Amino acid sequence: MESYKKEFIEFMIDCQVLKFGEFTLKSGRKSPFFMNAGGYVTGAQLEKLGEYYAKAIHDCYGLDFDVLFGPAYKGIPLSVATTMAISRLYGKEVRYCSNRKEVKDHGDTGILLGSKLKDGDRVVIIEDVTTSGKSIEETYPIIKAQAQVELKGLMVSLNRMEKGQSDKSALLEIKEKYGFDTNAIVNMQEVIEYLHNKPYKGQIYIDDKLKEAIDAYYEQYGAR
Repeated sequence: MESYKKEFIEFMIDCQVLKFGEFTLKSGRKSPFFMNAGGYVTGAQLEKLGEYYAKAIHDCYGLDFDVLFGPAYKGIPLSVATTMAISRLYGKEVRYCSNRKEVKDHGDTGILLGSKLKDGDRVVIIEDVTTSGKSIEETYPIIKAQAQVELKGLMVSLNRMEKGQSDKSALLEIKEKYGFDTNAIVNMQEVIEYLHNKPYKGQIYIDDKLKEAIDAYYEQYGAR
């Protein structure tokens, strides 16, 4: 596993973004782990988060793209922080773009925030986590309505590796439906492998009992 992935797992724990226990998800599923990207709230946290996204995007898609699109609302700070990190780490200037939930009819009009999209732009979409693909269902037609762009792919922070609307993972469903690649900084298999019975700052986050609960969860909801 790449060193930045190990650091990112520790970073999620330090920021209390990744938690273990018993959680009820929006879907109604009872999950032994929970990830909430809303836990990144400070300048230092967002700066580091942008760096992890930048490294993962660089690994998966290179730097041969023009725009980083972050769907409203959580995608807005993600796209800003990551474009800054790409500039800082790789000396590459990419534009950030997000959608508004409501079309603005005065001043900086339209549905987009940040850069406009132009014909020929190569776009990477950035999100926190995707469990159902609903966000992309809303985002895809907005992007396509603005210009003739090439969608290079989607990057999320954590792949939960569970069923979306079928037996396949949400990321695979998106890839098959829309035709662009999908990736994550880390997936849950990597998280489990890194943390199971291994202390981090003196604490075991995934012991044998929690590992059994995670295994049972994936037995029921794991993507095939």
